[in-house]
Amino acid sequence: MHIVFYSYISNAQNRGNIWCFGDSAGIDFNNGAVPINSSLNTRGSCVSYCDTSGQLILYASTGWADIFINFPFSTQIFNSSDSLILNGDSIRGNNWYKELVLIPMPDDSMKYYLFSAGVTSGPGFSYSIVDMNQNGGLGEVVQKNVLLQNFPCTDGITAIKHGNGRDWWIIFRRWDNINDMYYKYLITPNGISIVQIQNIGSATSNGFTNMNFSSDGTKMVVTNLAGLMELYDFDRCTGVISNPVTIHPEPTTAPYGRFWGCEFSGSGRFLYVSTYNTIESALFQYDLLSSNPVASRCTLEYNPGLRVGNGFLRRGPDQKIYFSRAWECAASPDCYPYPDSVYNYVNMNLSVINYPDSLGTACGYAPFSFYLGGKRTYYGLPNNPDYDLPAVAGSPCDTLVSINEPASISTNANLHVYYAPDWEKAFINAEKLKGKNYRLRMVDVLGKEVYSESGALNSPYFTRDLNCASFAKGMYIVDFETENEKLIKKFVIE
Repeated sequence: MHIVFYSYISNAQNRGNIWCFGDSAGIDFNNGAVPINSSLNTRGSCVSYCDTSGQLILYASTGWADIFINFPFSTQIFNSSDSLILNGDSIRGNNWYKELVLIPMPDDSMKYYLFSAGVTSGPGFSYSIVDMNQNGGLGEVVQKNVLLQNFPCTDGITAIKHGNGRDWWIIFRRWDNINDMYYKYLITPNGISIVQIQNIGSATSNGFTNMNFSSDGTKMVVTNLAGLMELYDFDRCTGVISNPVTIHPEPTTAPYGRFWGCEFSGSGRFLYVSTYNTIESALFQYDLLSSNPVASRCTLEYNPGLRVGNGFLRRGPDQKIYFSRAWECAASPDCYPYPDSVYNYVNMNLSVINYPDSLGTACGYAPFSFYLGGKRTYYGLPNNPDYDLPAVAGSPCDTLVSINEPASISTNANLHVYYAPDWEKAFINAEKLKGKNYRLRMVDVLGKEVYSESGALNSPYFTRDLNCASFAKGMYIVDFETENEKLIKKFVIE
């Protein structure tokens, strides 16, 4: 097996520059990595979002404060003043580990979707809407717990930007049966729509399934507590998951099974995975460029018999990987919430992989090296997608990167598209053309080509009446090229 990666590291990570997690803990990455305080008390699920200057706008978590009052709706949302947003409590969430994803609306920078997975009690997949225009700019939840699916979900939803650089994919799995299904929702200015239920990879019923993407979004890793570890290709334009590679099948025995956290290095070459059970835990590095990633595995840490609960791994804006770990109290394997007397080196620090793109011990793994300023961590770190991931350059779907019409490479030629619903036709006209040959393409919002033609051009005009009766309702892109021009227009079939 040989896996090829293309390196991508975003130059601007401001929207993810502040993390809030654990017991009042947080990190501000705007000027190095500096510990800060937050209003959270959560053992796992948490998210946070900043504006383009890196200033915190809102954050959320499943948490202790509401769990006994309104379980299983324990999620709370806070604003930049560390205050509970109006109507921002009693949102779906079971106080597990990776139940939440927060994304901005593609067409409104002041509104946000918070997606929630119900894992055990109160099962289901739902969303709530936060409007930061409300309550004097402090925000209000204007829609809450809108149910999209009513079955138990795996504790491990994820999100990634569509290849157009504007829209979003939300991906999760169900937990109530043995299955190989990935549920994928597309978030556009038109709202939320389920696009695909894809069957691929190994079937599993494990409820703790962690999914993470490489920095360019072309690879997705899936691990679970039953010991499954699989690698996939991902197409950001179509949402298609493909080419599964099973690194470890399910079940895999300890200490190599019970996979908990997983994260790619910035280049995508190395995969870091934590394992956890009540008697031993480990941290591994896998070289995905090796013909045999299992044989390449490097053990960075192995702790038999210690009361250290390995948590999640997360690549920070500084490209270091941060590793959260919980202290397991002697009376219980799940010490949550911590008693006031339980402050120690495990829960007051994060471990750090300082050079994740270096092989083996050269990665600079430093256990318990990042002090949280007197605050405490548990298993979870923010489940933030890369909010600044750009469009897939050169792909047909990158033409939707803005709601404005894309610029032409020609300063003179013009393209006009008019859709006549009564006739179900798109009237396409171009003028002031200088080329001798042309190519006309039409693609849908997912980047799928639905029509194509090419031929000799009778300059300076081109005209075509395109029958659209067989096309579904939605937005389409007309891409017209000659040797001298590239012209793009969007239109909607209603």
